[in-house]
Amino acid sequence: MASRRYPSPRRRSRQPKPDRRRALELLGSAGVEGCSEAVLRAHGFTVEQMVALVSSGLATATPQRVRAGRDTVEVATLRITEARRQALAAAKT
Repeated sequence: MASRRYPSPRRRSRQPKPDRRRALELLGSAGVEGCSEAVLRAHGFTVEQMVALVSSGLATATPQRVRAGRDTVEVATLRITEARRQALAAAKT
């Protein structure tokens, strides 16, 4: 009886998806202030993508109240985690 060879299962890539990587690079270049939800949306990211970044531990979200005229608006600011910042820096070298 001939032995069958089965293809090995694909190994998951350790690199983030292109959109995730682009978002992380944007957050990394923003410094300690991070980026507001509006800035990320202007760069084409969806709320679902931002939630995925925070859920996976790649970024943190901080709510802030901002005064716009007479109104007070709550804005989310996203910042890259230090561990992810170091991983991106190591990947570039």
